[in-house]
Amino acid sequence: MGNFIKFLGTAGARIVVARQLRSSAGIWLKLGLANLYLDPGPGALVRCFSAKPKLDPTKLDAILLSHNHLDHAGDANAMIEAMTLGGHAKKGLLFAPKSALEGDPIVLKYVRKYLDKVIVLKEGRKYQVKDVVFTTPIRHIHGQTTFGFKFYFSGKTLSYISDTRYFDSLAKHYNADIVVINVLKDKRSNLDHLSVDEVKMLLEKITPKIVVLTHFGKFMLDADPEKISQKLSKEFKIQVISARDGMVLKL
Repeated sequence: MGNFIKFLGTAGARIVVARQLRSSAGIWLKLGLANLYLDPGPGALVRCFSAKPKLDPTKLDAILLSHNHLDHAGDANAMIEAMTLGGHAKKGLLFAPKSALEGDPIVLKYVRKYLDKVIVLKEGRKYQVKDVVFTTPIRHIHGQTTFGFKFYFSGKTLSYISDTRYFDSLAKHYNADIVVINVLKDKRSNLDHLSVDEVKMLLEKITPKIVVLTHFGKFMLDADPEKISQKLSKEFKIQVISARDGMVLKL
């Protein structure tokens, strides 16, 4: 199979994760020559092996954490162990914010030595895995140090907008051919997440070919993400998709 995104999990808010109303396993990216795992939340390892066809963690080249909340990184250690066969095959890269590695770290110290390298993410930096280049364009407004990613591969661009409050320069940093956005349904003052109305604000400023909504909370599920994406598609005349657990988007 060529380039693809496989959504092994589309859960967002804590209730949805805790009850597993949607899987919280994160996203597998096959871009160019690289296999990347993005935000391996609870259940990531199990979902790899229950996927059809199965996804082999030993084929991974890198694991990327946007931030250290459990719904994004709860299976990071399990995935590192699986990628390296419990350390018997020293390999692979981990990209993570400093906060995931210090203090009360979500990535345990003993598994880090199984990796070829641990890279601390910083704002506005460029990184490379095989033939895939990606950047962390700007630090997000969230409870923990958080970054999104913009990938450059095979002449295409893909952006992943992780958890954040809306801010004016967000759009210019993530305009791409394909944009994946973490979104809750409504704006709530105590939550550092994008709402559907703020996704509309983004779509007024960017011109992607495909937009994929994911990371759904209970209110979003109750409102039916499919209906919301259909309305956005009609309003902005672009393809807007609400991700489903197990969904594969071929690039």
